[in-house]
Amino acid sequence: MEDVLEFEKVKSCSKQFVLAINDTLNVMNGKWKLPIIGSLLYGKKRFKELEREIPKITPRMLSKELKDLEMNGIIKRTVYNTIPVSVEYELTESGHSFQSVLDAMLEWGLGHRKSFFTNFKKVDSN
Repeated sequence: MEDVLEFEKVKSCSKQFVLAINDTLNVMNGKWKLPIIGSLLYGKKRFKELEREIPKITPRMLSKELKDLEMNGIIKRTVYNTIPVSVEYELTESGHSFQSVLDAMLEWGLGHRKSFFTNFKKVDSN
């Protein structure tokens, strides 16, 4: 597919690089999408399970973010014909492919936090 560029080609073309980054940010924008994806990396979840696992998210915001993620092909929503109706959310193949991005963000965040607080303590003690 010509529209999908290999990473090496994207790095050398600043316009394509910016477009690819903007595409990612448009899908993953907001405070809650990454925690939702992180939770679903461990398997299918029902709405209340997600709500319990993600501190401080409101039901309204969770519902909105789940709809956005479904619309962007990151999660799949399955409705079961039970009484009462039950709904499960799971990651699509595209959603699972985000694991390496989350792993890199986690690694960077832990290193940054350690470095920042180490440097902060040095500045604070002077």
